[in-house]
Amino acid sequence: MDMTTAQWRKSSYRNPGGPQCVKVAELRGMAAVRDTQNRELGHLTFQSTELSHLLSTLQH
Repeated sequence: MDMTTAQWRKSSYRNPGGPQCVKVAELRGMAAVRDTQNRELGHLTFQSTELSHLLSTLQH
């Protein structure tokens, strides 16, 4: 997975009024998540279905 060419976008699950920001990149059936303030710490990678299930669970 080449993360240098990944198209990162701000997650809709971020805090719109604060400095906390999470970015997401979609990659062939996978999703990568990173903290914009701490990019040097890397990213977490999930299967797209796993991330969707996690977010759905957190909303309830």
